Order: sequence, then C-alpha cells, then structure tokens
Amino acid sequence: MGQKVNPVAFRTGVTIGWKSRWYASKKQFGELLLEDKKVRDHIKNHPKRTQYRNAGIDRIEIERTTDEVRVIMFVARPGLIIGKKGQEVELLQEELQNLTGRRINLKIEEISRPEIMAQLVAEDICQQLAKRSSFRRTMKRSMEQTMDAGAKGIKIQLAGRLGGAEMARREKQSLGSVPLSTLTAKIDYGFAEAMTAQGHIGVQVWVNQGTHGEETDGADAQEGQASKKPKRTYKR
Repeated sequence: MGQKVNPVAFRTGVTIGWKSRWYASKKQFGELLLEDKKVRDHIKNHPKRTQYRNAGIDRIEIERTTDEVRVIMFVARPGLIIGKKGQEVELLQEELQNLTGRRINLKIEEISRPEIMAQLVAEDICQQLAKRSSFRRTMKRSMEQTMDAGAKGIKIQLAGRLGGAEMARREKQSLGSVPLSTLTAKIDYGFAEAMTAQGHIGVQVWVNQGTHGEETDGADAQEGQASKKPKRTYKR
C-alpha cells in the first residue's frame, strides 16, 4: 500500500479530540470555520510580535458558545505570550475580538515536555536549517533529545534541496518504534517549512508518545497481557 494517511486525521474522533469544538448550522458553518483559521493564523504568524514564534505554540483549540469564543493555547514558553503582568495577553485578546467581532476568552496552558511534541520538534528543525546548519546533524540531535525526554520512537523526514543540492530529494531517519497503523498508540504529527536561500524544505515529524491509558509502549503491553499457559500440543 502506497497511500499515506495523516496520523492526526486518522485518530481524530477515535483517540484524539477535535481542535475546534462547536456546532453550527449549514449557513454559518463555513463562516465560523474560516474565522477559526483567521484566529490561528493571526496568533501563529503575528505581524508585530515576533516573540510568538519563539514561544513554542504547539496547537490552538477553539470552543464556541452562544456568548463567547474560548481560545486555548498550548505553549512551551508561556511567559513570552503573557508578558509583564499579563499585558500582552490583554492586547492579544483585544486584537482577536476586533478580528472576529465576538467576545474572546483566552486561556494559556503550559506544555511540560515540549521535546516530545512533534510540531515543536519540526519548527525547531526549521529554525536550525534556516541558520544553515547541517541537516543530518540537526535530525540526529533532534531525535536524541526527543528520545531522552521519554518518547518511545521518532521519525523525521526532510524534503527539498537538502544541503543546497541542485535536485530535490528526501531524507528520512527514525529511532525507536513508530506504529502508524496502531490506533491505541499516541502518535503525534507535526509539519513545518524551512525558508532557506535555496528554497523551501518540508519537515515532517512523527513522535510515538506511548499508548493510551498505559505508560509502557505497545510491545511491553502485549507481552504483559499474553497468557502464561503452555502451548497446546496436537497429537495425530
């Protein structure tokens, strides 16, 4: 099988929740969906506050009620977004209210282990590639950091004019186990683009964070649940 399925879309609604949680009629659905995209793009690619890009924003979840829009940001370094005495949060909240025309309730959650979040790993690799560092060394260092942080496995794939080569190609490295077809596995996926002088380089990252409901990986769980009965012998 040559088909590739996005790991997040494959698990959404089964083991992963939706990033936008609200209900709307057919007439309002398209408008609200576009509004969610505007909110996410405004925060991730803020024209004035460049510190947002260094804050490590993993994902932005949006919940809607009849009265307000609740925006939940999962950030590795929340201090860069909160600012002194929370002034930056209030300014961002006002900007989002002017953008959407609705009341915004902004909430910031801190990520305890950013090294195992695939989106943050992909963005970190892009920053290193933009500084003209060696792509193989960057991939190896990122994989070691993720595995040291407690991940069960990681896979990184780069695509583009790697090392300034004339022809674009793909390079892939993996460490540990990354079972993409196992729904019970916590597979986090991230994608980012590195803007280099030779062109864009696409960075894809898959991180195995373990299994749902258990701290051990899938192989250990299967061994623990296996029956200890001896194998049955069949006589002719």
